[in-house]
Amino acid sequence: METFWYAIVTLMLTMYVVLDGFDFGVGILYPFVTRTETERCTVLDSIGPVWKGNEVWLVASGGLLFFAFPRAYAAGFSGFYLALVMVLWLLIFRGLALELRSQLSHPLWRQLWDLAFSGASFFLAIVFGAALGNLIRGVPLNPEGYFFVALWTDFTPGPEPGILDWFTLLMGLASAAILMLHGANYLAMKTDGDLYLRAAASAKRTGWIALVLTCIAMLASPFVQPALRLNYTAHPLGYLFTVTGALALIATVVFRRRQHDVAAFATSSLFILAMLGNVAWGCYPNLLIATTNPASSLTIFNATAGAYGLRVGLVWFLFGFALVITSQVYVHRAFWGKVRLDLESSPTESHASPDSQRERLPFDINRPSR
Repeated sequence: METFWYAIVTLMLTMYVVLDGFDFGVGILYPFVTRTETERCTVLDSIGPVWKGNEVWLVASGGLLFFAFPRAYAAGFSGFYLALVMVLWLLIFRGLALELRSQLSHPLWRQLWDLAFSGASFFLAIVFGAALGNLIRGVPLNPEGYFFVALWTDFTPGPEPGILDWFTLLMGLASAAILMLHGANYLAMKTDGDLYLRAAASAKRTGWIALVLTCIAMLASPFVQPALRLNYTAHPLGYLFTVTGALALIATVVFRRRQHDVAAFATSSLFILAMLGNVAWGCYPNLLIATTNPASSLTIFNATAGAYGLRVGLVWFLFGFALVITSQVYVHRAFWGKVRLDLESSPTESHASPDSQRERLPFDINRPSR
């Protein structure tokens, strides 16, 4: 039962990265692929209907971690308190940017929230990548199962590391590059015209950057955390994740060159799924690896809830999971296809009064989204 819940929590977090990850990638690329206000509105409308729903996976992941592995939840949320506060504020600013940008038509107001949206997206990608690096590298757990890490110490992994060191920064940069690739593929799938061409070109460039950084991170991981090799040595079946991830990334580059937009987005999603599965296979059964004493590590066996609770929770999980999947499929299906906006005034309106020419902005109920 513990292994089942480990797989479920991993799946939920992975789904969050895949679905909200393209939102982050779109946000990072937002100031680089758009040139006009119409293009900016198009980009924001491409994620407008889905970004809130995508964050449900993060909330659900936290809830399942608390339910299934309460000791790991308590240790992680106390030890990473500073990082979690940073994530919270970045998510807040990102949401505010999407909601408030259209409230005023002044250029400085829009530029302020455009900067907030892009900057928050970039730093969220870095922070989440660094968090994954911390899980791989380990944290200084004490015998009671708690820890504290500063934002940084000497930037080297060791018994008393900080949240940021050269390895976690490498993971953060690799994460940002992968999500930029993912977001560019999403934009190419949702847009057309000049915006499509710039999104496709961004996907081609970031694909190679993601490939290089991913290879460096994969080569560095076993040296930073030698324990990752143990599961692959004992159970070589795990190499399927590695092979699948490599093939998915190659397929993404190939599909992008052939302008198969949906296939490129699907394979970049598969690449993220495979790479996070790769990490989960190597870390199993550890939830938090101790850098001080391996015996202090929190695993799925010493951090789990009671067996009765896990069995009862399975019933409610299946019900809730079905609701989430149904909702997600419906929303993405309802807003499937290219986003096309017509923000230009017609010739007969060109000399109309300013009130009649009020610009129709993203999330404005007075204009259709297609």
